[in-house]
Amino acid sequence: MAVHRSVRLEFTSAFEMLDFVQVVNDHLGRDVGFDDDSIHWIGVAIRECVINAIKHGNQSDTAKHVFVEFETVLRDDVAELAICVRDQGHGFDPETLANPLAPENLLKAYGRGIFFMRQFMDDVSYSFPTKGGTVVTMVKRLRHP
Repeated sequence: MAVHRSVRLEFTSAFEMLDFVQVVNDHLGRDVGFDDDSIHWIGVAIRECVINAIKHGNQSDTAKHVFVEFETVLRDDVAELAICVRDQGHGFDPETLANPLAPENLLKAYGRGIFFMRQFMDDVSYSFPTKGGTVVTMVKRLRHP
């Protein structure tokens, strides 16, 4: 039997909302059974994603919104936390991003957000709705013994 929980947030493009998103993540992560280290690294991935949505997607336009949806599923021996972050920007091509590990990029103070998301989450995918914007879906799984 699966247990499902969903939380949806919508807010203007304000960096002050990052702490609220973090609180929701921490609470749901504990509910699923993640340890403090895992919750921290999932939080880093979510913060990077929301920052990208505000800064790059919505261009810090406070008239545009960011949508964050958390879903938890607990079934048998696997717990899963899925997070979707959607902005109202013009979208982007993830394949055109510079490699943050390339020697010429190592000392740059930016360009690591998507790299962190991919490192800290089990799955990261992108979609680009026809109405505009970018949807980033991140999933972290926890196997219970």
